[in-house]
Amino acid sequence: MKVEANRQRVMLEVADVDAQIARLTREGFHLPEDGEIAELTTRIDGARDDLVRAQIAAEDIDREYRRVESEVSGMSAREKKDSELLEAGGLPSKQLSELQHEVGGLRRRRSILEDDLLELMERQEATTAEQERASATVAQLESERADVQVRRDAARATVDGKLTDAQDRRDTFLADAPDELVAIYERQRAGGKVGAGLLRQQRCGACRMELDRGTMSSIARADADEVLRCEECGALLIRTAESGLPK
Repeated sequence: MKVEANRQRVMLEVADVDAQIARLTREGFHLPEDGEIAELTTRIDGARDDLVRAQIAAEDIDREYRRVESEVSGMSAREKKDSELLEAGGLPSKQLSELQHEVGGLRRRRSILEDDLLELMERQEATTAEQERASATVAQLESERADVQVRRDAARATVDGKLTDAQDRRDTFLADAPDELVAIYERQRAGGKVGAGLLRQQRCGACRMELDRGTMSSIARADADEVLRCEECGALLIRTAESGLPK
């Protein structure tokens, strides 16, 4: 197959822009902001778990506080009633002794429960502080994530814009490229290979393989318009003054 040398070289432009498109596509899929967002999301999930645990602990303490408070109130009412009976007098000695013993027991038990209430109040304060801390942490991390998402969206828009420009340039190059070379090039790419490479310093620009002297001599003897392909990878082998062909 023969194609004018200068028309063959347009395939290098296509290959260069395809390499740029591939880099930009990878960049779009691996934006550093995506990693930041993932890390912040993990931290937010952890902070939310802390908040839920603090809320559950607060609910448990509140429930226990109400139970103890109710018991203290009941004891206080019973103690008051028994005390009034004692003050009224007129009770048999055995009943009086039993009532005095009961009042003493109620007072001791109420004192213990009142100490429990104080401890529960301290725990309530601690869990409230933990809830506030966890809630503030969640809010702060969510704000940071929102900022990173804005940066990520801007970075992605920039990449998308570059991709659009690169695709437009590709279309322009292909419009000037010989159909027969485009067909070979696209078959290469469909097979996951580079479609064209510059022969430079005895190496194929597509697969980077160094060509032996016999192959270089054969290439040197070929007409300038002869379409050549790399024996190793099959890419279109484009020759220029940089190719280092023997004289």
